[in-house]
Amino acid sequence: MLMPMLWSNNDLFDEMDNFFNDGFFGGNCRAPRAAQQFDSMSGLMRTDVIEKDDAYQLEAELPGFNKEDISIDLKNDTLTISANHTENNDEKGDDGKYIRRERRSSSYQRSFHVEGLKPEDIIAQYKNGVLTVNLPKKEAIPEKEETFKIEVKD
Repeated sequence: MLMPMLWSNNDLFDEMDNFFNDGFFGGNCRAPRAAQQFDSMSGLMRTDVIEKDDAYQLEAELPGFNKEDISIDLKNDTLTISANHTENNDEKGDDGKYIRRERRSSSYQRSFHVEGLKPEDIIAQYKNGVLTVNLPKKEAIPEKEETFKIEVKD
């Protein structure tokens, strides 16, 4: 069965951004802690998992990335999707110094527990900001009901 593994993608820089986005720069006042945590999920690679007759299909939103920015690895029954994008970090733009900069480098990673898949069975396509990964279902091996006689010794 296909199972997602979750973890936070926040780092110290995200926390600083959250601090400076409050009040002065047009952000709302501090929301309750639960709402802040939900809002921080926006840094998570949003992924839909669809079950089909013969396969599972993952659809991950990765807008703004190029195909070359995306990596898919399979190791020890774990499928990991990574995406890294780096913006130019110069101190000023063509028209002068930045006052506020919201476009920056971004990195996402999401892992899924999969069993018994071979890399050659996995098909991935990236189109219009959506990565689609098709994972064939493992054929169920019917359990045989066999009875074994065990010898009882003296």
